[in-house]
Amino acid sequence: MRSLRLFIGIALAAATSVFAIGSAQAEETFTFRIKSDYQYKVQVAFFSQSRNFVWPGPGRAFSLDDSQTQSFPLQCRSGEEICYGAWVTGDGSETWGVGPKNDQSCKKCCFVCGDGDMSPVLTLSE
Repeated sequence: MRSLRLFIGIALAAATSVFAIGSAQAEETFTFRIKSDYQYKVQVAFFSQSRNFVWPGPGRAFSLDDSQTQSFPLQCRSGEEICYGAWVTGDGSETWGVGPKNDQSCKKCCFVCGDGDMSPVLTLSE
């Protein structure tokens, strides 16, 4: 009887771990490359359109302080759509992509994680 309980326990543990592995989505890395030619400093964030997630985190942003191309490698889920939003630091009147609140429409500002490993260089200008 004891060996039967042990066998059932092992079988349940194995079934649970197989389910957990099968339900997890594969993690990928997608790199956004962004260059700002705008005259003032710019901030940028990346918004998942597939889940409630933002890089670098809620209420935070990456800074673009010069005109060099900067790379932003993001850990994402395979098939996840991610859009960038950018705005002038301290002033939301000039925006690019989906903007600082992920509420603007855009053309060519969204990419799919796992559909290539990086974006073309996205240039922010007037």
